[in-house]
This record gives sequence, structure tokens and C-alpha cells, in this order.
Amino acid sequence: MEVILRQAVDNLGHPGDLVKVSAGFGRNFLLPRGIAVEATEGNKRRIAQEKARLEAAEAERRQAAEGLAAKFEAVSLTFSARVGEEGKLFGSVTASDIAHQLEAQGFSVEKRQIDLHEPIKALGVYRVPIRLHADVKPEIKVWVIKG
Repeated sequence: MEVILRQAVDNLGHPGDLVKVSAGFGRNFLLPRGIAVEATEGNKRRIAQEKARLEAAEAERRQAAEGLAAKFEAVSLTFSARVGEEGKLFGSVTASDIAHQLEAQGFSVEKRQIDLHEPIKALGVYRVPIRLHADVKPEIKVWVIKG
């Protein structure tokens, strides 16, 4: 199935791109959420006209994300936790914990934007990426210390 993207989708494309996707992904996810439209001749003409407008809006969002990324690069979070033998934590530091501490510092970030594949379960310094935009992923430092 061919669709025309209306929003950027990771590992798929940018707004205005004509991409081939599986029929189920297109019908069940992309089309109902308005992320893409079916690639008919009429839609291709309409999207060609909208593409310049979408590119300008995308450039504006990217520029805003890059400005915010510069602020995130300077952020350093510290978590103190109880530690057992061999430096293993009795709990873990999750994306939700990081999001709460970022909110306390004045950044509004959802936990799904924090690219933490597994919770942190050991002492140390970690670089955690934040997904602000499809192409902008600043990293923050997360310190986990003995508390």
C-alpha cells in the first residue's frame, strides 16, 4: 500500500514523502491517526501543494527543538539510591523518574520522549538521549550515586 506521509515517522520518512507500507500498518495505524493519506492521484496533487507549507512548519519545529536541545545538553541529573553489594541498586532509575526530575527543573518532557531502553540498575554516570524531534536527540547526564 502506498501512502503519503503528513508527519515525520521514525524509520519511515518525512512529511510529503510517498512511501510503501504494509496494508495493515497503513489502514490500522497511519490513516486513522491522520499521520498519512492514501496515495491517490487527487491526494498526490493536493500534497504537492501542501508540501512547501509542511516543510516550512517542520523547519520551524526542528529549529525550536534544536534551541531546546542546547539547554538539555547542559542538564545533569543526580539520583541517590540505596545500594547493595557490587554497586547494584535496590530499585532502579526509570524514564518516569528522569521525567519527574526534569519537570522539577522546569523542562516539560513526557516519559516516552526519554530514550531509556532499560531502567538504570547500577551506580555510575549515564548519557540518556531525549527525543525532541525525529532528527534532534540531545543527551543528558544522569548520575546515580550511593545514598
